[in-house]
Amino acid sequence: MMKWFFLRPCFFLFSIIICSIGIQQHCAAAPFKVLVVMSYEKDYAWCQQIKKGIESELGDTADIRYFYMDTKKDSEQGAQKAAEAYKLYEEFKPDGVIAADDNAQSMFVVPYLKDKVTTPVIFCGVNAEPEKYGYPASNVSGILERDQIRESIVFLQELIPSVKKISFMMKDSSTGNAVKEYVEKEMNTYPAAVEKFYVPKTFEQAVTMAEEAKGTSDALFFETMEQLPTQDGTLLPERQAIARIATVYGKPTITGYEERLKGGAVCAVVKAGEEQGATAAQMLRKAMEGTPVSEIPITQNHYGRRIINIEAMDKFKIKPSPQTVRSAGFIHTEEWHSDSGEREGMV
Repeated sequence: MMKWFFLRPCFFLFSIIICSIGIQQHCAAAPFKVLVVMSYEKDYAWCQQIKKGIESELGDTADIRYFYMDTKKDSEQGAQKAAEAYKLYEEFKPDGVIAADDNAQSMFVVPYLKDKVTTPVIFCGVNAEPEKYGYPASNVSGILERDQIRESIVFLQELIPSVKKISFMMKDSSTGNAVKEYVEKEMNTYPAAVEKFYVPKTFEQAVTMAEEAKGTSDALFFETMEQLPTQDGTLLPERQAIARIATVYGKPTITGYEERLKGGAVCAVVKAGEEQGATAAQMLRKAMEGTPVSEIPITQNHYGRRIINIEAMDKFKIKPSPQTVRSAGFIHTEEWHSDSGEREGMV
């Protein structure tokens, strides 16, 4: 009896420790469930960058499932893909949702989730003004995607001071039109005059437009040109389309995205999908931990990297200053084989 009397406190303490361990194990085994709906395809570099950013913030604390709507390759299937994403949402019952890029907003979040469920939804990669989708909403906030357009023009002028007039070209698409609206709002702040916007529906139109732009502008800024169709229905990879159009233009071209830079553009101050994904993940974690979405304000990207295309630098006989070289990275043009669609570096 005496032994049991002295052992009881130890047994009680041991029981508390075991229960505590059990609770910790249960918590470790039940992380947040997060559904990520991407507008585009799994192998698209931008989606991969966003995923990397999300994983850096939530990879150790969340069960993350990804759904790809593939609307860059086939926009007509968007409504069906959105319905499939919602079915996954109902089955998975996530604690939070991240929706990347504009098509995921218009086709998935707005019809199925905005103000209809209590699940917090954080968007990223949105080019349009948030009001277009009714954001912010009771359960929706996020991070806007804004190209470093002004910064890219300044960078080009450091490399080629003679650039005074610039035109823009972007495929006729929801993303392209959203960027056009954004540029129209801020172009009065650019250090070069904006001559014209070209919004082709086909590759042949883009070639004709490039020939016109050659006579009126000093540089051409490329925005989204993915899956630009030819007259025979062939959908051109973005890099291939840009490379061929830039050859017709014959003057310096710039962009705000690294993959487009590989098509032969001179330079870019590039945005990072990793910043979009990481910021969205941080915002969603706050919401899942109890912060009301109404207290998580919409933000936008702030960082960019200066990159110069080596082949374009040689082509236009650009001799950057030592300071510019120190502050910039370098990239090579990459070509697509016309017979297989595979690409190789021109190194």
